[in-house]
Amino acid sequence: MLDILKDTILDLIKLIPFLFIAFLIMEYIEHKISDKSKKAIRKSGKYGPFIGSILGAFPQCGFSVAATNLYAARIITIGTLVAVYLSTSDEMLPIMISKNVEMSFILTVILIKIIIGIIVGFIIDYFIKTKLEDKKHIHEICSDDDCHCEKGLLKSSIHHTLNIALYIFIFTLILNTAISYLGEENLSKILLKDSIFSPFLASLIGLIPNCAASVVITDLYLSDMLNLGSMIAGLLTGSGVALLVLFKVNKNIKENVKITIFIYFVGVISGLILNLIF
Repeated sequence: MLDILKDTILDLIKLIPFLFIAFLIMEYIEHKISDKSKKAIRKSGKYGPFIGSILGAFPQCGFSVAATNLYAARIITIGTLVAVYLSTSDEMLPIMISKNVEMSFILTVILIKIIIGIIVGFIIDYFIKTKLEDKKHIHEICSDDDCHCEKGLLKSSIHHTLNIALYIFIFTLILNTAISYLGEENLSKILLKDSIFSPFLASLIGLIPNCAASVVITDLYLSDMLNLGSMIAGLLTGSGVALLVLFKVNKNIKENVKITIFIYFVGVISGLILNLIF
């Protein structure tokens, strides 16, 4: 057990500098284009799912949270909201970058999520017409509990690095311990790898309203415990704390439940299809 702990700590120490650099770059991008992105999605109109899905894929602080508040005020459509949720990758991007995953693969994953977000978003808006409110201003909730919108580039980058490093440490320690005592083959069976039920489990993990969900899903894939389709399924449903905020700001609880269930099954079906293709 001491050897497992030692190896986990050493791996984390090696990872932290790359994780910090990745967050520093993304925080810089977020500070530069965040307001422009929110304005763009407000004015998106019938092209909302297209614009929302593209903007949702960028690593921005609380963009899915901002979209949630815009939907609660009926400034964007339900299709746009779902498109943002589906394309949001939460902590997948910095983890993959810090672990030297090929950029072509990262971009492929992001593109798949964007395309699914666009298609599903337009289909929803075609069948469900959202009555939009003519409001030029909205108070957007953005607290530390919701999206960690710290002031200052360096402080925010450090906060995110330490926060995600803690999740990675805890999960990696659990995973390494499980592999050591159970073996990779037995653990893969427990996690339903290559099983038709794997996307069901991954999508369920993705729904956890915390950045830990995307950390778990990404790490399981990089550790060869999940296949590609199941990873995509989990990342499609993983929109960080946005669903939690949805239940807080949108008073229609039945609608919130329907959105959550719908996103879950989009993740499952997408995962099943991708597992058949790849």
